[in-house]
Order: sequence, then C-alpha cells, then structure tokens
Amino acid sequence: MSERLIKPVGRGFLLLDSHPAGSAQIVAAMREAAPADTVENPAGTTDSRPPVALVIGSSSGYGLASTIAGLARYGIEGVGLSFERPPNARRTATAGWYRTAASAQYAAELGREFHFINGDAFADTTKADVLDLVAERFAGVDYLIYSVAAPRRIDPRTGTTYQSAIKAIGQPSRTKSLAFEGTEPVLQEVEIEVATEEEIAETVQVMGGEDWARWVDELEERQLLRDGFTTVALTYIGSELTGPIYRQGSIGAAKAHLEDTARELSKRGLRAMTSVNGAAVTQASSAIPGIGLYVSLLHKVLGEQMQTPIQQSLALWSQLTGEIELDLDEDGRIRLDRWELDPGVQNAVREKWEAVTQDNIPDVADAAWFYSEVRRLYGFDVPSVDYDQPCEVDVDWPTVTRDR
Repeated sequence: MSERLIKPVGRGFLLLDSHPAGSAQIVAAMREAAPADTVENPAGTTDSRPPVALVIGSSSGYGLASTIAGLARYGIEGVGLSFERPPNARRTATAGWYRTAASAQYAAELGREFHFINGDAFADTTKADVLDLVAERFAGVDYLIYSVAAPRRIDPRTGTTYQSAIKAIGQPSRTKSLAFEGTEPVLQEVEIEVATEEEIAETVQVMGGEDWARWVDELEERQLLRDGFTTVALTYIGSELTGPIYRQGSIGAAKAHLEDTARELSKRGLRAMTSVNGAAVTQASSAIPGIGLYVSLLHKVLGEQMQTPIQQSLALWSQLTGEIELDLDEDGRIRLDRWELDPGVQNAVREKWEAVTQDNIPDVADAAWFYSEVRRLYGFDVPSVDYDQPCEVDVDWPTVTRDR
C-alpha cells in the first residue's frame, strides 16, 4: 500500500499526476447520470442474452461514457480496451487507469461480465489477446465502438511510426486561443502552420479509419461477428469557428478518411457508421488551438443545457439498439451534435468569439469552468473529494477472470 498526498502539478493543460479518488468519483458521477434501468432484450440481440460490446478506447472521453452508458442502460457485457500507464515509484497512474478500476467495480456491482485489457489498440498482438478473450468468453460481438485518440501510431505490419499533426491545409490560419497563467485566463492569437502532404498522410494513418477497419477484419476472419453486428466510430465536426484548425485541417482529413472507411465497410454488407458527437473537454481536444476558447464560449451560452458525454452516449446506445430511430444526416452519419450546431447557438457563440478580449474574457467566456474541467480529466476539482488527505495510488488493474 502506498498513500500519497497528490496535488495538481504540471504545465499548461498537462498534469504529471492523477488523483485516484477523484478519478473514481468521475465514474460515480457518470453512473448517477445514467440510471441503471436495463432495457431487456434490446434490438440487435436475437435472444435474452445481454448484448456483447467491444469498446476500443474505454478509459476516457466518449469511450468511457459509452462503456458506462452501455452497462447502465443496456446491460452490455464484453471487453474494454485502453492504453494506460500504471503507478510507479515517482508518479501515480494515469487517470484512465483509475477510471478503469472504477468502471470494472461498477460492472461487477451490476453482475455483468465486462473485462478490461490494457494494451496498444494498434498492435496486432493486442488484437489477438482481445479477440482470444472475446472468443473464449462470448463467442462473438454485437457492437464494436471505436473511440481512439492517440498522437502517434506504429503500424505493426510495417514497423513504421506515424505522427499526427495539428495543422492547416492549403494556407496558414490564425485563431484566438485560450491559455492560463496559474488560474488566470489568457487570450492568445495562435498561428497555424500549413501541413505538408506527408504530415497530412501521417495524420490520416494515426486518426483515420485504417485501424478501425483492421479490428473489423480480424473479428470477421475469426467469425466473431454476430448476426446484426453494428460498428460505430466516434468523430467530431464542430463549428465554423474552429473549422480551419479542425475539420478543414489535417485532423479533418483524418476524420474524412474515418467516414470513408464507414462507407467501405458498409459496402461489404456490414452495419458501419460514424457518430458525430458534440463538443466536450477531453485531453485530446484541449491540446488543439482554439478549441478551449470555443468550448468555454459554448458553455457560457448553453450552461447546463450543454449535453455531457454520458447524455450523448445514452442517446447513441438508444439509436444503435433500435430503441429509437437513427438520427442520420445526408452522409449517413449519426448526429448527436445538433444541439451544438443549432443556428441560434452558433450565432450566440460567434458573437462572443468576436467580442472576447483579454479584458473581458472572464465575463464573455466560461474560462473558470473550462479550467476546472481540464483538471477534472486528472481527477482534481471533483466535489466531495478531500484533496488535503493522502490517497492510495497503487490501485490494481482489473483482473481478467476467466472463471464465471
């Protein structure tokens, strides 16, 4: 046992340690927001058995929310995969490590067989380990949720390392952006460089649909796709205000490839879609210039009406299972972001975007909320947690139990 007094130390939006109790409480809050009134025999399963889901990226963001929502509302069983750092002599584990431990405890309380594996989703060895477990325990999968955010990818079949780039395409761009000096918000003007063709191609390799398709291929080759199998990759479009750095930039090229992959999988007779989620504070999004300011303004406009990842994930599951009709756009994408891109909402955000200055940012933007949300990603600023008390950091990764 190793208790430590853990404080939020780091630089910018990156903290060196995570708080175990705070991270666990984040999962507890998701549980409270997703009432455990399980829908019996949801569409997509052919008998009374629970639906089986494979969630790639189950420890954070929308992947975590999809896992908790699926457990609470639809009684899913299956496997969650993520890649997290364990605790060591100098540092705590990552927040995702602690959130996974709390998620496993929740699944156990519900009486659901849901296993968690720690490994690189891009690696063929990880795929083999995960699918061995799926074959042994469930003999197939009803749902594959793909929610991976990574800065780099090693292709196991070539050994090539690809690095993603957050850059513009065609011409440079400038954007307002939010930073902090201590707890004080600082409005910046950031120059976005133009990506080279090689940088665009590498970003597509990291964030596009190739690895998603490989997961589907491996499941199909091992005959682990159940009748009515559905797969969805989670994505984002966002506002015109962030378009030059996001949807029209190198990241957008990768997102377009993800959508092309869904169409290619569909041509093979598979039920494959992308789900366009709304804005949220995540570790991946907080690193993108302009996104922090935009989300702060969006929250200032919407307040509690801004939909959380757990709310959106409940809506996603209700559509995937056929409880309600799919809300598709003209390109066949599930749209969970209509609340964000409502013209009235976007007009109000644009007015604030144009009006914000260093002098008025505390009033025009919800910068304090954003700052707190970033800290919550690491388990800090969570109500009911006493940060002046030492906390046990040596939390075990959930054991994969093969005996039922």
